[in-house]
Amino acid sequence: KKIRGYYMRSRKNSLKWWQKIIGQRMTSSGWLSFFVFGLGQLRNKQKGKALFFFAFQFIYVLVEILTSSLVSPVIPGQPKYWGYGFFRRSLYGFITLGETTGGRFRDNSPVLMIEGILAIFLLLILAVIWLLNIKDANETYIKYKSTGQVQSSKEFYKQVFETSFAYVVGAPALIMLLFVTILPIIFSFLIAFTNWDAYHNPPADLIDWVGFSNFGDILKLPGWRTTFFGVAGWTVIWALLSTLTTFFGGLFLAVIINNKRVVFKRIWRTILILPWAIPSMVSLLVFKNFLNQTYGPLNRMLNANIPWLNDATLAKITLLVINLWLGAPYFMMLMTGMLTSFDKTLYEAAKVDGASSMQSFWKITFPILLSQVTPLLIMSFASNFNNFGVVFFLTGGGPRNIAYEYADHTDILITWIYNMTREFKVYNMASVMSILIFILIGGISVWNFLRSDAFKED
Repeated sequence: KKIRGYYMRSRKNSLKWWQKIIGQRMTSSGWLSFFVFGLGQLRNKQKGKALFFFAFQFIYVLVEILTSSLVSPVIPGQPKYWGYGFFRRSLYGFITLGETTGGRFRDNSPVLMIEGILAIFLLLILAVIWLLNIKDANETYIKYKSTGQVQSSKEFYKQVFETSFAYVVGAPALIMLLFVTILPIIFSFLIAFTNWDAYHNPPADLIDWVGFSNFGDILKLPGWRTTFFGVAGWTVIWALLSTLTTFFGGLFLAVIINNKRVVFKRIWRTILILPWAIPSMVSLLVFKNFLNQTYGPLNRMLNANIPWLNDATLAKITLLVINLWLGAPYFMMLMTGMLTSFDKTLYEAAKVDGASSMQSFWKITFPILLSQVTPLLIMSFASNFNNFGVVFFLTGGGPRNIAYEYADHTDILITWIYNMTREFKVYNMASVMSILIFILIGGISVWNFLRSDAFKED
């Protein structure tokens, strides 16, 4: 009696669970489609629809069989799981990341990880089709019981085409996006939970899952902790000051050029837009030679030995000044367009009320500009947070900082990640930093955007 009661309760809970998932009670047609795709539709006398759903299950099963040892026998010496079908082998390889066999057959952990992610994606797609198949069989059967009519396969395809045309047309692009964009992002994310570094470097070595230990190392190990907080702190300061200086610099230039007293406005705009129009890499390499401490033209003209790029503090100030030179023209053109579209009656009313030009600017011009440009400021902050080119081409991260792990004084998080991957092959910690950058930028950007007037108006 106890066993029977337990069974009945489990069955009742399972039925409630399934009803929640498909949004209706499970019928006999639903249970048939639960085990074999399209079988419930076949019971409902919808042969075309049954064939449509069954084709998906058949293709997946066929792929599993054709890629297993049932068709291609295992070569002696191969690991046993190499004879599994694609999905079983990929999931096994994803969990283990390979096995050491000692023979001529070697596992490649990154390849196994990618195959595992691919198999999971394909199985998730199959799971969605499976649920749709069960729900459709249920709905058709319930409708048949209440009305006595069964929708033909032709009517079904016509209904899908009319009601879900956008999804049908967009499905190939979404699937490509899944495999071309989402898969690499997930792969990069998962590397943070492995020990992939210079000492565990595939394909010569296998890598293992290590959980959250890499994240813990940032706080536990003194070298990593010092480097992370030092580089992250400078990155936030760099992104914030770079955004503010270019914004206010561009605003200042736009206000000056739009002044009635300025003549030849087009010529001045053309001259001031040149730093932004010229490729930044070229400008940065020119500045790097121009500011060289030993043979740079600036120090020779000044007859001085100023370490523009070799002193930690001065190098950071130099970076901000040159970034201002590169970025201010963009905001200048943006502000110029906005200023010309302002309603002039606002300024006329302010002038009648006795407001000065400065009061009109801070009470009318600046608030309107700020409300319109806030989303762009957030984007600029995120861009400066990952402004790889300015730091890399001008200072290369230097000057040297012996207290840091794989970083120097002017390195920001993105250049630190570059050093860890390109120079030292510390892929796991580089992935950890990428995740932290995403959380930090995403959190700050979303918080600021939700507070902006532009978001509230939308």
